[in-house]
Amino acid sequence: MTVLVTGGAGYIGSHTTLLLLENGYDVVVYDNLSNASRESIRQVEKLAKRPVAFVKGDIRDKATLAATFEKYSIEAVIHFAGLKAVGESVESPLSYYENNVCGTVALCETMASYGCKSMVFSSSATVYGDPQELPITEKAPLQATNPYGRTKLMIEEILRDVWYSDKEWKVMLLRYFNPVGAHESGDIGEDPDGIPNNLMPYIAQTAIGKRAFLSIFGNDYDTRDGTGVRDYIHVMDLAHGHLKALEKLSEIEEVTAVNLGTGKGYSVLEVVAAFEKASGRRIPYKFAPRRQGDIAACYADVSFAKRFLEWEAERDIDAMCTDMWRWQSKHPDGYQHKEET
Repeated sequence: MTVLVTGGAGYIGSHTTLLLLENGYDVVVYDNLSNASRESIRQVEKLAKRPVAFVKGDIRDKATLAATFEKYSIEAVIHFAGLKAVGESVESPLSYYENNVCGTVALCETMASYGCKSMVFSSSATVYGDPQELPITEKAPLQATNPYGRTKLMIEEILRDVWYSDKEWKVMLLRYFNPVGAHESGDIGEDPDGIPNNLMPYIAQTAIGKRAFLSIFGNDYDTRDGTGVRDYIHVMDLAHGHLKALEKLSEIEEVTAVNLGTGKGYSVLEVVAAFEKASGRRIPYKFAPRRQGDIAACYADVSFAKRFLEWEAERDIDAMCTDMWRWQSKHPDGYQHKEET
């Protein structure tokens, strides 16, 4: 099977591409490299000992999409491509709606015109907003609280409408929680541009000396130590969830949403302690006021994923931190070759 992976040069996309290659799939990576590196795909090819077809393109560019579908016999799409920073989405909402939502519409139109109607979509736990109950099941109310989350929610609704209009579509919505870690080789990992938006890469950059200290936003939440609690999932477990979803696509009869997480919540201070253990380095931190829109706790009910996908996360917080530290140690400045072609 030939799979198109949009955003395949990015963090989760590159790890999923590697796993697909290792499991015998042919992969076409489609990425505009706006927040990714071509070097990640070179490393994937080295690890998999197999070539990857790469197309530099934007999902809003229907001409390039059409040319890609014309050239390759695409049978399914794993759709990661999109802008993903919550804070940036608040500052620039129109760019998020235009890129994420309009881009997905263009992708679906192109897929339909070439008879490719199988998609695994990269959604997010942000569609649940501030949860009313924990752990969060797939039946929880959907109430995104920022533009990024609303783009994910809108895309979910668009994909449901597409399926409703044409039942040949097979669509799975993977709502994942907080991806962290790196491939165990340390050769591919998370390489954020500028100041990291997420906790783990910020901790890693503090440990390596690129950041003076970690700012912890809020220490007065109603949690066990006052800091925010999140469900962190190793990126390779997450990649494996996509592989299982792809295998299950042909069996589903309607658009199906699945949580991908560990079902366990770790506080910021617990993550800091685990990273100190993994790295052997102290992580200096300072408490700062809560950020607008942050919530106290968020973790998944993963029973449906276990039952339906026959999948569950295998790696614990220690493995997440150990693998992240290996990547950061080997690549203190991220990928060295960031040219775009």
